Amino acid sequence: MLAKRVGELPAAGNWIFEPKWDGFRALVFQDRDEILIQSRDEKSLNRYFPELLEPLRSELPARVVADGEIVIARNGVLDFEALQLRIHPAASRVKLLSQETPASIVLFDLLSEGDQDLRSMAFQERRLKLESLLSTAAPPIRLTPATPEINVAADWFRRFEGAGLDGVVAKAISGTYESNKRVMLKVKHERDCDCVVGGFRWHKNGGRVAVGSLLLGLYDDAGALQHVGVCGSFKDSVRRDLVEYLARYRRDALADHPWKRWAELEPADAEAGHRMPGGQSRWSQGKDLSWEPLRPELVVEVAYEHMQGRRFRHLAQFRRWRPDKKPSDCTYDQLEVVPPLELAVIFASGR
Repeated sequence: MLAKRVGELPAAGNWIFEPKWDGFRALVFQDRDEILIQSRDEKSLNRYFPELLEPLRSELPARVVADGEIVIARNGVLDFEALQLRIHPAASRVKLLSQETPASIVLFDLLSEGDQDLRSMAFQERRLKLESLLSTAAPPIRLTPATPEINVAADWFRRFEGAGLDGVVAKAISGTYESNKRVMLKVKHERDCDCVVGGFRWHKNGGRVAVGSLLLGLYDDAGALQHVGVCGSFKDSVRRDLVEYLARYRRDALADHPWKRWAELEPADAEAGHRMPGGQSRWSQGKDLSWEPLRPELVVEVAYEHMQGRRFRHLAQFRRWRPDKKPSDCTYDQLEVVPPLELAVIFASGR
């Protein structure tokens, strides 16, 4: 079951609110000794999170299907980058990481128990059954907090971001589990930021007649332009217009470009951990991530949800050009800093 994005928490109607976890969505299928942790694209995640298998076998009923999110917490906050590192082809590497940064799974819905299909049951009843099943569960198996109180949900929305959470989800109290339908509601954070445009990528359709995305940068305290993410989701007509708009900034762009060394790095260097706009990763195999440098003279205002370390966690959204702003003013100082909130506060005793 999927979620539709809305601008604010719903004031009308009967809802149960939950924190929105920032991890890998997963369904857990257990049939006695057989267990499958299935990803959104219906692939097995078992080999990437071996530390979850035995706890799930011991904590869940013999036959069950549950919905949840796999997360990794470090230093009291969620770490999505550490989670991404788990999707590695080498079993030895996965085993090492499972010991160094063990994952947890946060469960938030129950689809089946024993021989009973629960998807047609009201969510409030499914939630009560899930609470009963997990009443004695211990980490790394977690039950997500939930509340019917909108004021509590609003407080979560404000505070829980400091622990790396993504927002708040609202589920209809009487709602059934509707697969592949966006019947849940999600409210996520969105903020504005002025960034330097350091380059762009061509659109995936080829032909080099349309821009796919803009590469964004912010200056750090040492005056270095750091690559912080990309913005995209342009209309086709805008993508084509951008080719002409950016043309003059392409001339001699690489000569004194702050990201010049990235253009000269070999693919092997990218695998060594260098942050570079054109670098391949295990998440982008088969994609053309080559980039075209632009003289870092353009400033763009974008909307973003939150930061993951020093970068935007998700794709930023174009808002407008800022010809009135100097590129040197585009620094990390303009970003809103959310105080960290230990995950222990979210998983309070007895929750």
